[in-house]
Amino acid sequence: MTTEQIQQLKQIIKQQDQVVEMWLNYWREYSNWEDWHFWFIVLMLIVPLIIIYFLIDKKRAFHIGFFGFNIHVWFTYSDALATRTAHVIYPYQAIPILPVNFALDASLVPISFMLLYQWCLKHDKSILIYGIILSAILSFIFKPVLSLLNLIQLDKGMNFFYLFLNYILILLFTIGITYIFKHLNQKAKKIK
Repeated sequence: MTTEQIQQLKQIIKQQDQVVEMWLNYWREYSNWEDWHFWFIVLMLIVPLIIIYFLIDKKRAFHIGFFGFNIHVWFTYSDALATRTAHVIYPYQAIPILPVNFALDASLVPISFMLLYQWCLKHDKSILIYGIILSAILSFIFKPVLSLLNLIQLDKGMNFFYLFLNYILILLFTIGITYIFKHLNQKAKKIK
């Protein structure tokens, strides 16, 4: 690396450390366990985990879990991009160091899709159609409620329709990846 590159990288890291410290100070002042927003976010994290523990089809747990993990990964990536560019802002956090809303990205949204996927498998329904319906509910009902509660802010032209399109894109990726791995798994079973 050149000296100029090293200096610029050091400056970025220094500013990044300052931003992390600012988020920690902000959390201590406005978003800690003494605020109801914090507990609401904790419930969004814990309640879906408890629900999935009791409701997941144990025979298909890996299959459904793989689907949910894909939702989680893609949603976390897209949320990190949106928060890093300040298109989406979470004024309250359970875990202040993470740039995303961990409760949404790791629990509520993936588990909602997992339960829907499980239902679609059981009833031979289209995950795409019902996934679009769930995406609409999350984008046009749930997220606006979060906005009214000041748990999410949209900025720089971001709106609920764009969030909906993001959900659809994530759903398509997840369906595609899940079916590819399911096909590979079935192919491997035939070889045995």
